[in-house]
Amino acid sequence: MRRLNRSRVLFLPLLLLGLAAVLLSPPGASGQDGERLAILLQVSDAIGPATREYIGKGIAEAEARNAGLLIIQLDTPGGLDAAMRDIIKDILSSRVPVATFVYPSGSRAASAGTYMLYASHIAAMAPATNLGAATPVQIGGGGVPGAPPQEEPEPEPEPGDDAATGDKARDDEARPAPRPSGATGGTAAERKAINDAVAYIRGLAELRGRNADWAELAVREAVSLTAEEAAAQNVIDLVAASIPQLLELIDGRVVKLESGEVTLETAGMRVELLEPDWRIRLLATITNPNIAYLLLLIGIYGLIFEGYNPGAIVPGVVGAICLVLALFSFQILPVNYAGLGLMLLGVILIVAEAFVPSFGALGLGGIAAFVFGSIILFDTDVPGMQISRGLIVSVALVASASLLLLVTMLMKIRRRQVHSGAEEMVGVTGEALHDFSDQGSGTVFVHGERWSAQSSHPLRRGDKIRVTRIKGLTLDVEPEK
Repeated sequence: MRRLNRSRVLFLPLLLLGLAAVLLSPPGASGQDGERLAILLQVSDAIGPATREYIGKGIAEAEARNAGLLIIQLDTPGGLDAAMRDIIKDILSSRVPVATFVYPSGSRAASAGTYMLYASHIAAMAPATNLGAATPVQIGGGGVPGAPPQEEPEPEPEPGDDAATGDKARDDEARPAPRPSGATGGTAAERKAINDAVAYIRGLAELRGRNADWAELAVREAVSLTAEEAAAQNVIDLVAASIPQLLELIDGRVVKLESGEVTLETAGMRVELLEPDWRIRLLATITNPNIAYLLLLIGIYGLIFEGYNPGAIVPGVVGAICLVLALFSFQILPVNYAGLGLMLLGVILIVAEAFVPSFGALGLGGIAAFVFGSIILFDTDVPGMQISRGLIVSVALVASASLLLLVTMLMKIRRRQVHSGAEEMVGVTGEALHDFSDQGSGTVFVHGERWSAQSSHPLRRGDKIRVTRIKGLTLDVEPEK
């Protein structure tokens, strides 16, 4: 009992020392000999559902590993508004400082990327990069929301007006320039979209202490800046040539998290790249509009081939899987269901061409409907979220070639001699088995069979005959010559 008590007495101080070491360890320790860790995420495509999942998982991983910094290496032409807003929510609520770095040189943070820069705790760019053009693109057609309104023509000066003498020009110079506004042009929906985007990005700018006026210009007038200009105008925090230089430059900066202010200790941090897992890669693949488009085609034609050949199994299974994956992608992507309906109508018309003798009219109409539906299938002008025109043209050419081959084969079949049925007997030659009677009736030998026959011409036994018509079990014949 005494030995046990002594062990407990020795164990308790050691336990308290261990807990104190853990509690007093500096934020940013990675768990490997106290080495400070920065998690790196690489985004080099349009902002979409897969990017949202990737960044969300990266922030969760950085928090779980008690990392000192999360770096988003960004190069994007823009992306979907819903995915962008989800990413920004994750950044704003992150317990780990987030640095968005437009890198390497030649990259850009256009449209949605600009919003992400404004939302991040640290906004940095490499030389020869740019940001801006943050005007939201309208989904559903029509004009581009937020485009600067058309200037109204000034009225012609009346005779004797001061404008003719230059007084009006002096007044205009003295008057302050109007603040750019997109609320006076376009439809009500366009004005709502642009004003919502302006309020959103101005809120992010004010939260991070960055240039809110330029952010509004980037939305209303789609202006852009280089890295050096952005740093000079307080749009970003700094310009760095590499990730190690970025870590050196932001060392000692104070950033504000939801939990309070944190001083960054980034000099010499170990940077670890977090690769997207197989689920994110699969999501990125099937949510690519071109891949989703091909999955839809494979699904439709697979089910059609299974219908033509019941029991083939493979076309039906592959088609069903591809169709389900395509529908999952369409649930996430901005799909125009009018375009999807036109595509389905086009496929139905192309298939109907094989059963209805329209001499190509149904097929041509089906191809036209299919092409128009493909063009408007994804109802957005967001870069990276459109179907390649080359892919649409290729599919249309393949469908046209298939239709031409089908029509050609049907024409050949139409001209081909019949080889079965009652119609096959017309034109067949045979031999009269005896002299025909006065009524012109007798028996002939055709196709290895004896047939009752009638003829309006005299026939002798052994004469060669040709069948001109068949009526029931009686043939109308004539001399072959």
